[in-house]
Amino acid sequence: MRIATSQIYSSSLSTMENQQAQLLQVQQQVSTGISLSNPADNPLGAAQAVQLSATSAALTQYASNQNTALSSLQLEDSTLSSVTTTLQAISQQIQSAINGSLNDSDRQALAQQLQGERSQLFTLANTTDGQGNYLFSGFQSTSQVFTNTPGGGVQYNGDAGQRLIQVGGSRQIAVSDTGASVFLSVSSVGSQAVAAGSPANTGTGTISGVTVTDPTQATNGHPLTIQFGADPTSGALTYSVLDDSTSPATALTTTPQPYTAGSPIDLGSGMNVTISGTPASTDTFSVTPATTQQNSSVFSTIDSVIAALQTPVNGSPSASANLTNALQGGLTAIGNSISNVVTIQASVGGREQEVKALQTVTSTNSLQVTSNLSDLTSTDMTAAITQYTQLSNALTASQKSFAATQNLSLFQYINP
Repeated sequence: MRIATSQIYSSSLSTMENQQAQLLQVQQQVSTGISLSNPADNPLGAAQAVQLSATSAALTQYASNQNTALSSLQLEDSTLSSVTTTLQAISQQIQSAINGSLNDSDRQALAQQLQGERSQLFTLANTTDGQGNYLFSGFQSTSQVFTNTPGGGVQYNGDAGQRLIQVGGSRQIAVSDTGASVFLSVSSVGSQAVAAGSPANTGTGTISGVTVTDPTQATNGHPLTIQFGADPTSGALTYSVLDDSTSPATALTTTPQPYTAGSPIDLGSGMNVTISGTPASTDTFSVTPATTQQNSSVFSTIDSVIAALQTPVNGSPSASANLTNALQGGLTAIGNSISNVVTIQASVGGREQEVKALQTVTSTNSLQVTSNLSDLTSTDMTAAITQYTQLSNALTASQKSFAATQNLSLFQYINP
């Protein structure tokens, strides 16, 4: 078959251009260290690289979210530790006031100390993070959590929302707790019913804390009243136990029981209390669930204790008994609040540990994805340099072959 000179030129030129293009491509891979810069180079590899890049970006975002979550949880953990320390200090001060050795001036000074502790607790409840967001306000992160009301007490300005952060593909974790759950409520489980005397009592009766006599039956779910009276015949002091959860109240004692100072009074729910001293025939005492609003608000409890300490006793036995009852009830309520805060702090600590475990998993996965992506897109220098040498030699051979082919013409043998 006859081959035209133009065909030889065209074929040789095409071959050298292809070799030159391949050589430049390999040279670029060597210089950049990237073997997959164009999807056309390896369509399947490019698709895998896109998927791995998306996974890497997601893991990077999860790692950032985990850092944010851990920072928030650590701040809450630290704040709750300070809250617990403050409440324990308040509890110790109340205990020191119950011993009866303080006079009115001492109690006034102690009330001032408790007022300072309350202010510190109020500040902790309004803790903010580094960006000015309130820690315990729920979704209302820019609203001050608590404000003091003109008539005393506090107002909660947050909501019941619990902020969540996505820390994994299918895991969101709560990074905050509401001020209502920390400072205005206590758990019904593990909390003790609050026993207290009426401020209007005129006798010298003082009530003890609640004692559980039957753990399988014990409950603090119903408000109870111990109402004193006098036997119509003998005039002896008697008492009745009433369940105030019904209207009218239901008597738990079939008949008024004779009162003996220091003897246990059965509350009919796996619990009993002891009343000492001599109550008046019109005096009443209450045993209320820990979860009632008055008992569960730590600020209300502290305010009640401060008010009791500021009330002069002036050597009055009945006033002294009322003070003891108020302090004893406040001490129980503060103890319930401490248990509640410790329980929430334990939950926060568990979430911290979970985030730390997720950080380890995410870091490992990120390294693996990065390694896989590098293996897919990075240049194998040994193979690339070898290929570059081969292509360079082939191009040189093609160029020499083309130069030699140009001399294969009959016109060279025609003498001038």
